[in-house]
Amino acid sequence: MSSPALFLFTAFAALLATIAGAHAKDESAKSYFKNPKSSGLALKSVGPIAFGPAGMLLVSDPRSASVFAIDTGDAGPIAKLGAKIENVEAAVSAALGGKEATIIDMAVNPASGKIYLSVSEKPGNQPHILALHADGSLVEPDLAGSAHVRMTLPVAENAQFRNVTDLAWGNFSVIVAGQSSEEFSNKIYQIPIPLEDGENAQFYAAETYHVSHKKWETKAPIQSFIPYEEDGKFYIVGAFACTPIAKFPISDLESGAKIKGTSVVELGSGNRPRDMFTYTKDGEEWLVTNTQRFGKNLFGPSKYWAARVKMDYLDADAPEATNENAPRRNTNAPNGPDAKGIEVVDALFGAVLVSQLDNAEVVVMRESSDDGPHSLELITLP
Repeated sequence: MSSPALFLFTAFAALLATIAGAHAKDESAKSYFKNPKSSGLALKSVGPIAFGPAGMLLVSDPRSASVFAIDTGDAGPIAKLGAKIENVEAAVSAALGGKEATIIDMAVNPASGKIYLSVSEKPGNQPHILALHADGSLVEPDLAGSAHVRMTLPVAENAQFRNVTDLAWGNFSVIVAGQSSEEFSNKIYQIPIPLEDGENAQFYAAETYHVSHKKWETKAPIQSFIPYEEDGKFYIVGAFACTPIAKFPISDLESGAKIKGTSVVELGSGNRPRDMFTYTKDGEEWLVTNTQRFGKNLFGPSKYWAARVKMDYLDADAPEATNENAPRRNTNAPNGPDAKGIEVVDALFGAVLVSQLDNAEVVVMRESSDDGPHSLELITLP
């Protein structure tokens, strides 16, 4: 890095530290916003959702190429879901006055335990946000008057924004994975605090080695990811269809930069990742991704299955342990010593959506059959 760039990055890091310190005195979601609006919140569409600190709901609006950050006011105390919901679709329909809707994504608020759903009403794809309370009641909260900001996602000149595939809070910023119409269409966006209206995102074009395809690719988007810090550097770790897990450094980069990811694990072809999180069990830290099989159910009773990977794999940088040589999951050893720390998670068979409440406690929306309703429950991972 050149000296001017280093100076700017150091100054930016110092600014983030100063702003972050201010939030200790005013721990509310809107304390992370600059000039938020308090009326007129309107979505054109709804995609993946996630939670930031203090009840901050992050909602992607792919149709308008934007992300909303909303102060829900839902900051606790924690009340966990008391009983399994047997038919989520029926509960959603009842909350919408009998209308049909498609469930797009799910995020549990770690500050309160409430479970939020992004849904698209049929016909017309009308967007809605619903909240599931501990007693099992599902309601549509009135967010129209909530403090919020709308952050637009930039693309190169003459290019079009196509989709948001995942988003998360990390490193005092909103991180978004998406796709554009460019040759390097796999995009990573970082929007630092304070969050404000308009186009303030830094964006990067990502290139990834797909182990199963044996080639570098620029178009396949990150399907799910987590923010990750290693040796003082900030990364995102993402999973792709067919199914490499790769890490991308996004510290010290200028907006518009091209990034080559480092593929560290290969879960095998024919899968589409859906969610990703980490948890610790018996002193071992694991990275978990739940996925959907394209074809036959090769690994268990459902096309929806999950793998957990020891976090040590993310430390790999050497050519002999990454990209073309990245470790592959042993399909003959779902668990045990021969699995070598890349294991199938039996508790997540059938899991269509997973959202983490606290460490090993996760909310799971699960299929019962190919054409049956979905259930929703809080479980503890082994």
